[in-house]
This record gives sequence, structure tokens and C-alpha cells, in this order.
Amino acid sequence: MTTSFIQVLFFLLAGIAVIILLTAKYRVHAFFALLLACFLVGFGVQLSFANILTAVKEGFGGILKSLGIIIVLGTTLGVVLERSGCTRIMANFILKKTGEKKASLAMSISGFIVGLPVFCDSGFIVLSGLNRSLANRTGIPMVIMSVSLATGLYSVHCLIPPHPGAAAAAATLGVDFGKLILIGMAVALPGMIVGHLWAQFAGKKIQQLHVAHEHTQDHGPGPSVTRAFLPVVVPIILIAINSFLSIVNNIPLIIHKIFSVLGEPIMALSVGIILAFASIHSWTRQEVGKLLQDGAEKAGGILVIIGAGGAFGAVLSAAKMGEHFSEAMNLQNMSIFFPFLIAFILKTAQGSSTVAIITASSIVLPLLPALGLDSENGKLVCVLAMGAGSMMVSHANDAYFWVISKFSGLELRTMLKTYSIATILMGLTTLLTVYILSLMIL
Repeated sequence: MTTSFIQVLFFLLAGIAVIILLTAKYRVHAFFALLLACFLVGFGVQLSFANILTAVKEGFGGILKSLGIIIVLGTTLGVVLERSGCTRIMANFILKKTGEKKASLAMSISGFIVGLPVFCDSGFIVLSGLNRSLANRTGIPMVIMSVSLATGLYSVHCLIPPHPGAAAAAATLGVDFGKLILIGMAVALPGMIVGHLWAQFAGKKIQQLHVAHEHTQDHGPGPSVTRAFLPVVVPIILIAINSFLSIVNNIPLIIHKIFSVLGEPIMALSVGIILAFASIHSWTRQEVGKLLQDGAEKAGGILVIIGAGGAFGAVLSAAKMGEHFSEAMNLQNMSIFFPFLIAFILKTAQGSSTVAIITASSIVLPLLPALGLDSENGKLVCVLAMGAGSMMVSHANDAYFWVISKFSGLELRTMLKTYSIATILMGLTTLLTVYILSLMIL
């Protein structure tokens, strides 16, 4: 018995609804929600139990094979940068260059740079002490400072590996990490600027009292400015050189071999971790062991979600989801807007940008030919479009929303008027940027 498009569509929507309901309302871990959705969709489209189980195993293992080490290394780099004080040193350096009158811009830029290797929630917590100090010193309202910092961090979190959502989507669709990082940084920049401008515009209309806050631990004076920036800058340069050499001819073989090794994301992130540890000479053996353990443990929860997302995608592929949609709908005209809408709906409904983009990439993968995005550049803009969708709308079901509120002392109403609207503007701006890019490269 063959399955109809209506049947396929119904159980796809049912699977998405299960993911949203379990994660958003009942606070079930996304791994179990995605796993349950695999079997619901699989049985719904009449796959056998054996076929579903095979797809789940292959999808779970396949995505971790290409992504697992990168996520662990990226998470560990972020942990070491936090504990060593590198993030604080980078932020202070940027502040000196912009001046106190442009302190909110300094925090936005700091968020953008610190956010490249550090998760947005961790980056905000680490820089919140400096943010409060600058708000008190300059008289700039806390809401402007906090939303500027938050949007700077958020702009790169949704678009660039090694952040798990973008990294998982890139691995699922087969997008080159180096190219995604380089182009993703350029695409994220307009989003950061719009977030900062909205923070200034909306923040001036809101009177927010300063309240007592929790203080983050100070880990000493920290490294020099050069040592603080190297763990972030060097991996990006290595990956960029490797991507550049792959499209340029007449390069000496020895140079090509060296950078093809060092520019591999796994090696580049490893170099960044080594440089981060080298920024402080006083690490004890126990401290090093604890940092590495924290990095690995923090990555564990992310990896199981990514694996489950890969399993969900494999089930959708086994159900021939792409063939059903391409036969029933004219997706060619939707292009990047379809993956954007899927990620946007998932993000708004269940709160996590990571879960939104992982789930969206699983849905979109079999539809790439129908969308006209099955080329190398098509897959690249597809990932970026999903990243734009996963930015909006951040509201009360998003953990990062509450991190900003808690560490800034901003009320719920203020957060909704400023930060939530900022994420909408950032998502739409990023989509427009991706659309212009698609016109140039597709």
C-alpha cells in the first residue's frame, strides 16, 4: 500500500508538533522528543519497525561521524576562553578602541567576536560584569547595553560553526565548513548592526532601574591582548587559507599540504585550544583536567540532540519525503524562503535555535532538488537561510532570553519590547542578506 501526500504531510506535521509540544510545554529533552518523532512519522508513513530502526541508527551515527569531534573541540575552546579571561580581555580592548561614548557599540562588537567560538548564553554571562560596569560608568541605560551585547552574540550563534545548529545543518547538507564560516561572518554582520541600532532606538524610550546582579567569578588579570585574540583569530585564518587554497591553482605542493592539514576544522580548533591554554602559564594539572572535562561534558548534551536530529532526517529520507513534496507542490519558486520559514516556525514554537535548525535541515535535505538548492552554493545559502529563520522569534520559551533578563535585571515586558523585536529584525535582515547573496552566486 502506497502512502499519499496528505498522509505524509499529516504525519510530518504531527512529528513536528510532538517535538514542539514535548520540548516547549513539558520540558522533555530534545533528544527524546526527536526520537519519538522518528517513530511517529515512520509508522505513520508505513515504514516497518526494522526500517525505522535502521534509519535511526544510520542517521544518528552518520551525523556524529562528521560532526562529533568538531562540537567537542568547539565547546572546549569556548570553556577555556571563558575561564582564562580571554573574553574579558578582548571586550576591554574593543572598548578602548571605540571609547566610552560608544560603549554599547563596543559590547555589540565584543559579542560578535567572542561569540565566534563561545555559546551566546555563556558569552553573555562572562561579559555581563563588564557590561554592568560600563552602564554605570557611562550612564547608558542597561537595556541598550544588554541588548547590544545579546544581539552581537546571537548574530553569529545562529549562523556559524562550531555552534551546533549551523554545524549540524552544514554536516547534514554537505556544506564546506570553511566557506560557511567565512561567508557566515559577512552575513551575520548586518544582523549585528541592526540589533545594535534597534537597541539604541528602543532603549532610549524605556526607563529601567538598575538592580542587584549576580557576579561572575574573576579569574585574575588574564592574558595579554595578543594572547587573548590568538585562539579566536588563528583557527579562522587557518580555515580561511585552506578554503582559499582549494580554489587557487599554482600553489606549491608543500604549502598546500601544510594548510590542508592545519586548515581542517578539527585541527584548526585544536590549535585554538592549545593557544587558549598557552595564554595562561599558571594552569595546574588539575585545572587543565577540569577544563577538558567540562568541555567534553558540555558537548555531550549537544551531541545527543544533533544525533537525534540526524536520525529524524534519515527517517524522513527513508519515507521519500522529498519525492512526495516535489510531486505535490511547486517548491522551485520558494527557494531559500521555505527553509527560512520552517526554521522560523520551529524556533518561535519551541524556543531553541539549535533544535530549530537541526530539525529544519532534516526536513529540507530531501527537498533540495525541488527547491533548486542542490548545488554546492545552493546548500550554502540554504544553511544560512535556516540560520536566519532560527533567530526569530526569541521570547519567553528561549533559555537565552532568560539569561539576558536575569543577568541584566530587565523585566519581561522590556525584554519583549526590545530583545524579542530585535531578533525579528535580525532574522529578516539576515534573510534579505542571504537573498541578495543567492542572486549573486546561484
